[in-house]
Amino acid sequence: MNEMEIDSIRVSLENYQRVVILKQKEGDRYLLIWIGTHEAEAIAVRLQEVQVPRPLTHDLLHSAIKELGGAIEKITISGLESDTYFAQIVVRVGEKTIDIDSRPSDALAIAVRAKVPIFVEDEVMEKAGVLLDKETGNAIVGSEGASAADGAAQREHRAPVGKEELKKLSAFQDFIESMDMGGLGEEGEATSG
Repeated sequence: MNEMEIDSIRVSLENYQRVVILKQKEGDRYLLIWIGTHEAEAIAVRLQEVQVPRPLTHDLLHSAIKELGGAIEKITISGLESDTYFAQIVVRVGEKTIDIDSRPSDALAIAVRAKVPIFVEDEVMEKAGVLLDKETGNAIVGSEGASAADGAAQREHRAPVGKEELKKLSAFQDFIESMDMGGLGEEGEATSG
């Protein structure tokens, strides 16, 4: 499993869709997850420590879990099928652990409120993890990025993912090609373009 942190939330200038960018805590790979406008705002509000007059939906869920005796332990991005991510919110109630099925955007909004770790299964990173070539700035997606991240000797032999490989990740193709990946890994704003 890969422990991740939220690097930033970005907006595609072509279609104004939001994407949350997760970065490996102990590595150089990223994971891009499309999210809705409201979920992007819910995450950004907490990351930027903006005070809201009334609880948002994710605040309500977090409070309800606590009031009912539960403790959120972590969230996990657990699967990727047909360009759709799957996630679990892991809650401990007494001696019992409960995995609650969730959209990743909602799980991330809960994670920033509960201040719990974010994990991504290895299989998800193998399919959709992104590694930025430090020399060219090209995005290397999927298992090629994973193997390239494993050793400096392989850096000379890797190539950016071709069109066929990117078609397998169709939800990301246009965004990755149009996105300014500069600034990743630096101190970033929650909503930047």
